[in-house]
Amino acid sequence: MTRAGAPPSGSALAGAGEGPAVDAVEAAAYTVPTDAPEGDGTLAWDSTTLVLVRVRSGATTGIGYTYGAPATARVVEELLAGVVADRSAWDVPAAHEAMNRAVRNAGRPGLVAGAVSAVDIALWDLKARLLGIPLVRLLGASREDVPVYGSGGFTPYDDARLDRQLRGWVEGQGIPRVKIKIGESWGRAEHRDRERVERARRSIGHRTELYVDANGAYTRKQAVRLDPFLTDRGVTWFEEPVSSDDLEGLARIRDSVTADVAAGEYGYTLPYFHRMLAAGAVDCLQADATRCGGVTGWLRAAALAEAAGLEISGHCAPHVHAHVAAAVPNLRHLEWFHDHVRVEHLLFEGVLDPAGGAIGPGISGRPGLGLAFRTEAAAPHRR
Repeated sequence: MTRAGAPPSGSALAGAGEGPAVDAVEAAAYTVPTDAPEGDGTLAWDSTTLVLVRVRSGATTGIGYTYGAPATARVVEELLAGVVADRSAWDVPAAHEAMNRAVRNAGRPGLVAGAVSAVDIALWDLKARLLGIPLVRLLGASREDVPVYGSGGFTPYDDARLDRQLRGWVEGQGIPRVKIKIGESWGRAEHRDRERVERARRSIGHRTELYVDANGAYTRKQAVRLDPFLTDRGVTWFEEPVSSDDLEGLARIRDSVTADVAAGEYGYTLPYFHRMLAAGAVDCLQADATRCGGVTGWLRAAALAEAAGLEISGHCAPHVHAHVAAAVPNLRHLEWFHDHVRVEHLLFEGVLDPAGGAIGPGISGRPGLGLAFRTEAAAPHRR
């Protein structure tokens, strides 16, 4: 039966049907200091904020999260909680569509997208927990292991810290691919970028893949001029050589350089990814489930990439991406981002081990994402 005042059951906005309903949606922000100053070509930071969402159905609670401004938690509580409550916990796509419609006038990109993403992730986690299975089993696995690459190499690091971090991934954990930041000072310290790439190659040896990320700091011609140097040092991944909003520039650089050009981490909607792929802007699409609509949005972005004959790479937030990354056939890898790895190890139990260069979501048999929030450890960081 349709509840009084509720849309018809066939509507995309229908409420609870058969099965358990969502009883409550809560959000909170936690800010964790970095272990050293961090920065890239266009931004510097000394803390990272994780916004946690809890979605409850009876005695079962699902969790999801995003990284962003603490105000994201208010978006969840003020714009999304009432939309999701009382809906069927089975019908995550319906809740996802309802959230997207509810935030129309609030502006979809940015922290609003982060809020939608965190709730969507929590809903998928809840559904898998209600069924008592890992999320990857609910989604269906395309692979057992998810390849990762060590990511950090922040521009404020001195030579010794950069060397320790790179050797920790390669020699300590056996990760065969790593990434460092370049483009320091909006591309105005190119001499230092070159020195750091040289040092990185010496630290990791010649068998490890070396990636670089300019975070949009360079001009088009500057990025192309750097190509012979990067190629000589075996760089095979050139991330955001120019702004990811400059799709024409990315496409021209892609046609001119040897390394694969990657971008997409700031994609909040499917039309953005469609435009990026239609422009021929990337060799590998990046998508961030904590920004692009959670599990639901990330799977759709992966399908777009597959239709274009491209692979997809998961951006940051490794423990959110692990299960969904294992579910798609066109995955390249997942970013094992130093900053987020630290935060997730501090705030969650059940974190994964990247030894050998891959993680195995669902191996423990724990339901959902396989994570448990560490309430006591998190308390000092609550905003």
